[in-house]
Amino acid sequence: MKETVHPYSKDISMRIGAAFRAATAVAVLAIVAGCSGNAPAAAPPASTAPAPTEAAPASAPAPTAREVALAALPERIRKRIPEFGPAPAPVPVTLPGNGTAGWFSRIPTEQKIAFITIDDGWEKNPLALRLFQAANVPTTLFLEVDAIKDNPDFFTPLQQAGATIENHTISHPNLRGRSYDFQKREICGGADQLAKYYGRRPVLFRPPGGTYDTTTLKVVHDCGMKAAFYWKETTHKGKVRYQEGHGVKPGDIILMHFRPRFVDDYLAVLNAIHKAGLTPARLEDYIP
Repeated sequence: MKETVHPYSKDISMRIGAAFRAATAVAVLAIVAGCSGNAPAAAPPASTAPAPTEAAPASAPAPTAREVALAALPERIRKRIPEFGPAPAPVPVTLPGNGTAGWFSRIPTEQKIAFITIDDGWEKNPLALRLFQAANVPTTLFLEVDAIKDNPDFFTPLQQAGATIENHTISHPNLRGRSYDFQKREICGGADQLAKYYGRRPVLFRPPGGTYDTTTLKVVHDCGMKAAFYWKETTHKGKVRYQEGHGVKPGDIILMHFRPRFVDDYLAVLNAIHKAGLTPARLEDYIP
């Protein structure tokens, strides 16, 4: 008996076959495309470049040594340190040509300058270096060997900060009336020892107590120094004492010491010079 196929079933079979053939064709095309390297390109990754930024502001200039020193000092000291302009070009004095050193209590000049000189070296105040750096003015140190020998290195940074080291004998004796040999031991010996400590032999001299005689000035010359110095003002316990009038005059040499109230004395000297409308200058620059 012959099997009869229902028309509806035949139509279903035809549709299934067509769908299968279509799916197969799509799969073959995908494989062919992948093998041929013609697959659609993947989307590019998101950019990793940094976003543009604003230009960094220019850095501030580095602080000066004076500004650093001022900032390190207590405010009560900092606000008492005046600021000075530069000293004028020096006009050197004339020295004697008779085999003796010059002698000065004031430099003969009309320039608006004064000279800070500090004697001995007994009191080694830890603020001295910061004060010198903050004031930023020349200073001459007449050092006594016996006063500094316990700690000569204390004065090296002061020298590096602009102070000039000069001679004040070995043991601080009264020189007036003493023999040539005695004075030579004190004056030449002091200069020699200071040269060993600080790498520079002094060219200026201050006699202890300001006392001297003609022998002193000859010895100073023979020991290789050019001039010896007295003073016009002294400073003690934060007060300036004047020999003439009531203010510092052009060319004046001011005397102070390394004493317990060193800070007050130094500030008093700075302000006395500033009040007079003068500028501290380097004493050595005026000695040819």
